[in-house]
Amino acid sequence: MSALVEFSMFPTEKTQSKSVFVARVLDIVDRSGLEYQLTPMGTIIEANTVEEALDVINKAYKELQKDCGRVYSSIKIDWREGKVGRLRRKINSVEEKLGRKLNS
Repeated sequence: MSALVEFSMFPTEKTQSKSVFVARVLDIVDRSGLEYQLTPMGTIIEANTVEEALDVINKAYKELQKDCGRVYSSIKIDWREGKVGRLRRKINSVEEKLGRKLNS
């Protein structure tokens, strides 16, 4: 089983730039040991279960709640039975159909 979970999370108050808060969240994601991909608009985590990915997101919430009064997040979940390694496989499949590497 595999869950791809894309999320973004940041405080609504504080500064206009959110990178210092995103860095704190990404530290938690990176230390989780799960495969992930950082994008300009969010982070994609590949986990064995939805619960495993949501556990990482919950830890990130707890981190930001230490000094943020309001935290916004957006979460998309794609769970699929029997498939693992989908984070890279999805990109490879599209590149194969195009016959070339994409700038990803």
